[in-house]
Amino acid sequence: MTLIDRQHTSGKVPFGQINMVHFLESKLKYSINRKRVQRLMRIMGLQGLYEKKKTTTFCKDHKIYPYLLRDYAISHSNEVWSTDITFIPMKTGYMFLVAIIDWYSRYIISWEISNSLDNWFCIEALNRALKKSKPEIFNTDQGSQFTAKNFLNILEYFNINISMDGKGRSLDNIFIERFWRTLKYEDIYRRSYETVSELLNGLNNYIDYYNNDRPHQSLGMKTPYQVYKLNS
Repeated sequence: MTLIDRQHTSGKVPFGQINMVHFLESKLKYSINRKRVQRLMRIMGLQGLYEKKKTTTFCKDHKIYPYLLRDYAISHSNEVWSTDITFIPMKTGYMFLVAIIDWYSRYIISWEISNSLDNWFCIEALNRALKKSKPEIFNTDQGSQFTAKNFLNILEYFNINISMDGKGRSLDNIFIERFWRTLKYEDIYRRSYETVSELLNGLNNYIDYYNNDRPHQSLGMKTPYQVYKLNS
């Protein structure tokens, strides 16, 4: 599962099941059953480029909100937030991570982990973020965690405009996708955390570093926190 996740976050074209089998066989030097790969990718919520590439499941009957951010010019912090879930491999087992990011500054507002894809941890992260501030627009994918009434009701209560990615369009949420890649290659894959407590401590340290100490070229070599506070 770690090898599968590395391929998906490599910045290269995400493999479908057939190509993933060949990729794994070349790395592991033994035959892999396609059904096993299919099962693992389903657990991780991963599919190929021309399939849904999200760690979420779609709900057929949910209310569809339009994508509001195409050609949208963002001018300040707390104008647009977005969220997503990613698979976190550990030395033995795995967890799921949700994070909320401010688009203008790339600042991580809040995050939470879970050992399942129930949406309680997404609601925890949202409530924690809204204690700090609130956005004008909140963007999600169409996964069941974010289209559930208990999640949407919170956004509606705060009069936040809801935006949703098109199905299978990971580039509609590009800033959180870039953060996942940065997090995994700079921390998760290097550390190979063994326990949940180690993972929590590691994520807390890395996200603090990412927000407060790691300069971004796209931000004029400022940190996300510097840009976030300056333009809030």
